[in-house]
Amino acid sequence: MIEIVQADYLNARHAKDMGFLLNHYAQDPMGGNAALPGEITENLASELHKRPYAFTVLCYVDNEPAGMVNCFEAFSTFAGKPLVNIHDVVVVKHYRGRKLAQAMLEKVEEIARDRGCCKLTMEVLEGNHPAKAVYRRLGFAGYELDPAMGKAVFWQKPLT
Repeated sequence: MIEIVQADYLNARHAKDMGFLLNHYAQDPMGGNAALPGEITENLASELHKRPYAFTVLCYVDNEPAGMVNCFEAFSTFAGKPLVNIHDVVVVKHYRGRKLAQAMLEKVEEIARDRGCCKLTMEVLEGNHPAKAVYRRLGFAGYELDPAMGKAVFWQKPLT
């Protein structure tokens, strides 16, 4: 049985499962191949609870944690409406190929539509071909305003 739910950050089971799932993702090649420190996984739900624009979708298969999507509401100045940025998409390795990411992303879209959002945004690694195939199937594409200027590129500047 597959169950897709919006996480309750104050629910102890959801909090524990979120930490497990994020650590699973971090140890995957697409997540950096390194376990996260315990304080991060143990405090994930409580830290997200402090952020009113955060929400998480969890997936359970036969009552076991199988997937998670962490999201943050932001604002599109050009559209004058909120948007949802999908920050993490996690599917436990032995549950992959069962369309769980699709089911969770459909739930994210439902929540975004209920909030009056104008779009969903995300970043994906160039070499993550299986994920990119799922995202394309769901209607995601590279972002550009003018084809002559090219697609937007995700950059970062770590603050130490």
